[in-house]
Amino acid sequence: MRACAPLLLIALCLCAGCTPPVDLTSGLQIKDVNTGWFDAGIVNGQNKLVPTITFTVKNVSDQKLVALQINAVFRRVTEKDEWGAGFLMVSGSEGLAPGAEAGMLTIRSQLGYTGSDQTREDMLKNSHFVDAEVELFAKYASEQWKRVAESVISRRLLTK
Repeated sequence: MRACAPLLLIALCLCAGCTPPVDLTSGLQIKDVNTGWFDAGIVNGQNKLVPTITFTVKNVSDQKLVALQINAVFRRVTEKDEWGAGFLMVSGSEGLAPGAEAGMLTIRSQLGYTGSDQTREDMLKNSHFVDAEVELFAKYASEQWKRVAESVISRRLLTK
């Protein structure tokens, strides 16, 4: 028992500095959501539009969120499989303090629609155009990914 006492003391000291994990579904607020189809320019001679989401993130928990990351998964509304994705590091080792907000964040899918004989506006009006949706997942430190938001991509052209 005496041999284990130093190890137990070290373990107790280490845990004293530990904070309980934050449930990001309630500890993180996704605000000012804006979606649409970004004009990605001309790719291989064709106009390209990609689904895009812009938003802000606020830490509404009482703990600093170190190494906060956001992953966006884009899907066509008619499919269950991932169509595209994007990733952002919101805060590094400095963390996002309680009550703090990260600036405006933008995630674009790498995949989208292309067309050579239509304007970008006409592409959005095409009868074969399939709408998309996005799910946002967040994690910090070594915690697991949590779904924190979802949104339908608005059928409108974004140039910024």
